[in-house]
Amino acid sequence: MRASRIACAAMLLIVARLVAAQAVAPIEISDPALRALQEQSFSDLKTVGQTIAGHSFTFPFYFSRKLDLEEKVQKRSDQHSIRFEHFNGVTVIAISGNYYGAYSSDKFNDEQRARQTFLDVVVPILKAAVPVFQANASVQGYAVEVSHHVIGRTMGMPIERAENLMVFLPQAAAIKLVAAQSNLAQQGALLDANVLLNGKQLEIWLTDEEQAAAKEPAPIEAQTASTPPAATIATASVPAQTLAANGAPGKPDPKPAPAPPQAAPAPPPPAHDASPQTLAALQSSIQGASNHMLKELDPEAHFVTYAPPAFIPFHHQVYLELSMSTTLSESPGASRYKLAALAFDEHISPLIRRVLTYFPGEQNFDGISFSTTVHGRVKPGVPAPKALSVEFFFPLESLRCYESYDCTGQQLINDGIVLINGERAKLDLELAQGSGQP
Repeated sequence: MRASRIACAAMLLIVARLVAAQAVAPIEISDPALRALQEQSFSDLKTVGQTIAGHSFTFPFYFSRKLDLEEKVQKRSDQHSIRFEHFNGVTVIAISGNYYGAYSSDKFNDEQRARQTFLDVVVPILKAAVPVFQANASVQGYAVEVSHHVIGRTMGMPIERAENLMVFLPQAAAIKLVAAQSNLAQQGALLDANVLLNGKQLEIWLTDEEQAAAKEPAPIEAQTASTPPAATIATASVPAQTLAANGAPGKPDPKPAPAPPQAAPAPPPPAHDASPQTLAALQSSIQGASNHMLKELDPEAHFVTYAPPAFIPFHHQVYLELSMSTTLSESPGASRYKLAALAFDEHISPLIRRVLTYFPGEQNFDGISFSTTVHGRVKPGVPAPKALSVEFFFPLESLRCYESYDCTGQQLINDGIVLINGERAKLDLELAQGSGQP
């Protein structure tokens, strides 16, 4: 009996040490400011570690600051990995570890491997960390790095290698991601993410239609309104004669021959190159104008300091994203549509013509995204309402029309895309602010 109690106590001690081992000890952090944050938040960091450790991953996952370790070595190695770090000039919660799932390179390409590890490992980690730190003003984002394995062949022999996925999300985007109820909403949050696979920039598509479109164009017959999407055609086994016939097979049609089909509409102009190299070159080319804009417009625009203007790919086009904050005096109970409409009328629309003066004439990008976090004014004794994320994607051509007073704000919105908390929304300015858009 005594031996059993001793063994049980020893096991509890080991478990307690393992749980504590998930967070890096403050003394191990050399930066004084980060060390102070680690010490202040150590209890919360351990809570995050416990939540992640309690998650049932598809394959074994271990916390580790060293990536690409064999599992038998990993079991004996240091498992402190949850800590504060600086990333791209902001303070983040950094979490890293080794995931012992292996993908066949014949069946999973780079994007598919990144997507699966993101969903299976990164998302559960963020769901554990973000709710704990989303109200912490010291945390501007989250950086998660995970090593998984890839199985390929060299000269007919199977070869297994490690591959490292790194995902950085600013705080607002991380909050949006963990609150998302659909792939589309998660995709909206990922627009602000920085994803690297083995150090190379990568995009992750979570919506099937976006993923398919990113890889290959749809066949011509899949682009008509009466034809199923390409994915449906590819998997359907219905004979062609069944798809074509409405009456009895072989029965002549007594109706006159249909009019010849109209000419297909002209294809849209090719989108600008959205490769990481092109985006980096674009960023460099507008840096001077961007710096002037930030300095001169910030009193009215309220730009987010940790998210400077940056080029992002969206809907296979290149947008210049401007991240800002909007504070409204509207009551916390107002609908999201009313808040989005007020954000446009009171904050975004007065900025549009001033922003365009910094980017005159023809540009090598397709549009501008005004991305704002909408806050209601906090009254004494009243809890602060949850912030609302609203993103306005406007084509440059439509912005020029608005700039010259040839288009209304509503026409501009109709020409663009509006995302509210990551979900695409139809926004009627008059209806939303008048009778209240449902």
